[in-house]
Amino acid sequence: MQLNWKKKFAFIFTGQLFSILTTSMVQFSIIWHLTETTQSAVVLTITALVGFLPQAILGPFIGVWLDRWNRKLTMIVADGAIALFSLALGLYYYFGDPGLGFVYLILMARSVASSFHAPAFQSAIPLIAPQDQLTHVAGWHQMVFSSSNIIGPALGIAVYSATSLGTVLFLDVAGALIANIMLMLVRIDQPKPDTKQKAEFLKEFKLGWQAFVQVKPVVIVTGATAVFSIVFMPLATLFPFMTLSHFERGGYSASLVEAVFAIGMIVGGLLLSVVASKWKDIAYICMSILILGAASLFSGLLAKEAFILFVALSLVMGAAAPFFNGPYMAMIQKAYDPAILGRVISLVTSIMLLASPIGLLIAGPIVDRYGIQFWFVGSGLVTMATGFVLIAMFKRLDAAVPATQQESGANG
Repeated sequence: MQLNWKKKFAFIFTGQLFSILTTSMVQFSIIWHLTETTQSAVVLTITALVGFLPQAILGPFIGVWLDRWNRKLTMIVADGAIALFSLALGLYYYFGDPGLGFVYLILMARSVASSFHAPAFQSAIPLIAPQDQLTHVAGWHQMVFSSSNIIGPALGIAVYSATSLGTVLFLDVAGALIANIMLMLVRIDQPKPDTKQKAEFLKEFKLGWQAFVQVKPVVIVTGATAVFSIVFMPLATLFPFMTLSHFERGGYSASLVEAVFAIGMIVGGLLLSVVASKWKDIAYICMSILILGAASLFSGLLAKEAFILFVALSLVMGAAAPFFNGPYMAMIQKAYDPAILGRVISLVTSIMLLASPIGLLIAGPIVDRYGIQFWFVGSGLVTMATGFVLIAMFKRLDAAVPATQQESGANG
């Protein structure tokens, strides 16, 4: 039994590695192509928006359909649709030069398909792995995702420079094909649907929301995640600006910081997969938030000559990130019945996606007025405060609720 589920994940993650890698290649290559050809910040902003807004807006509603449909088939169809859109754009670039409107349309369509694929994958995991192994699996997933984010941009720009954007898009089609073939070799049992709620969309949506709010530990962490996303997620966009404006370094140094952060995520994912069962999920989440906050705070206090220390702190932040993302998703997977998991995962994903642009809108004027260091320091302080509040709230929750009830509710 133990070997059986691990063999399934070996097939799934092997296929997903190809799909995530080629998708990362496409995303970076398209951004680089638009940067080269338009040299317009407005174009890049619109590109980012059409890439994530459909997922943020549609997520909570898509969850209803995900809980009705076969999750394995949903993943195959969604990945196939993404491949079709890549093929259409690739052919257009191969034979000509598509207008920006067509590029935006394809990116939006890919985003809609991704909004089905990602939560379908996450909600299928508890149908395969034993509950006590979900945090280990989250660590594996973080490693696959982080490895692709390191290799993808470098490989994408190499293929793009040597050939064309069309070739990179064709490779994305091949990646999706490999992922789907590997997925077809795996059996994923479906949760039994509640026949009493059949074909009542609004009622199912409401039931998903009601189920979400009933698990207090997950609601508390999701609230903390929203605050965390607003103050910390803009740093992903501001890292190059910190390198340029404060440390007075060029593009090579900026790419070094990005690579070191991604290497840290791989190391963190590996550590999480090894030590996942040592503590409760909430302990890893709080530890991660406090380390991320402290590293951000110290980064904002560095002198401009201390670039190497900034690189080291970027490694620490990268290594700490999987200890938040992995246990948080595992906590959700453990807390809810698989029959409603698609709705819950889509909902919390939308909350995180919507919080990030709010943070960017706030960060921009503050950085322009007070400098990039101010945001790093402020982000660090707010993030650490969020971690301490989370610790206090869970201590109070543990005191109020018997341990057995806690374990059956969210294992947090």
